[in-house]
Amino acid sequence: MKTTLDLPDEILKNAKASAAIRGETLRDYVAAALESRLRHESAPGRAPGGWRSVFGAVRRTDVAAIDQIVSRDLEEIEPDDWR
Repeated sequence: MKTTLDLPDEILKNAKASAAIRGETLRDYVAAALESRLRHESAPGRAPGGWRSVFGAVRRTDVAAIDQIVSRDLEEIEPDDWR
């Protein structure tokens, strides 16, 4: 199936480079990445994602304010600082 995605330039550039290094097409690389993510998210007993995975499951309403702060702060981190 064909679809159009609007991806950030840096992500697309990195995906193309990774696919080329692996000798894969961009299509196959992205399909495998999505399949892996979907498999991970649907795994039974999976811990909640994000910062909560470190501290255990909590009700989303109990930590909504913290979620906003963490999300905002993580957006300010430069991608090179993660490496």
